[in-house]
Amino acid sequence: MQRRLNFKEASPEALKAMIGLESYLSKISISKTAKELIKIRASQLKGCAYCINIHTSDAIKNGENPQRIFLLGAWREAGDIFTGEEKAVLALTEEITLIHQRGLTDETYTEALGFFSETQIGDIITAVITINLWNRVVLSTRLAIGESLA
Repeated sequence: MQRRLNFKEASPEALKAMIGLESYLSKISISKTAKELIKIRASQLKGCAYCINIHTSDAIKNGENPQRIFLLGAWREAGDIFTGEEKAVLALTEEITLIHQRGLTDETYTEALGFFSETQIGDIITAVITINLWNRVVLSTRLAIGESLA
């Protein structure tokens, strides 16, 4: 596939705003592990190889066990590999990424409240929305693995 456009040149202010979201997310109280799980799982659901490549590598650099990454697509069936908190994050990630299917269900939201404050849930929602934004830019522009967006 041929790259369609250079997003940085075509939409520099949009890219700046996206980087601003990443800056905000770097300061939230959600763990690095949870943030990477969000990024990987949403990217898997959207079929974004570019983002899967970056975020699996980042997760491993941050100490994530590769087995957990391998099992991420089947996290519900993976037993105790993922904590209750991580399962809540993953459920939020899937329902928000696939919002057109059922929306964010009351059951998932209530489960998340058992682990997170409303502020933290808002931050998780922002993290999910942000990676979905990156996925859409990468897929729309046909950015190849190894190329730079910024």
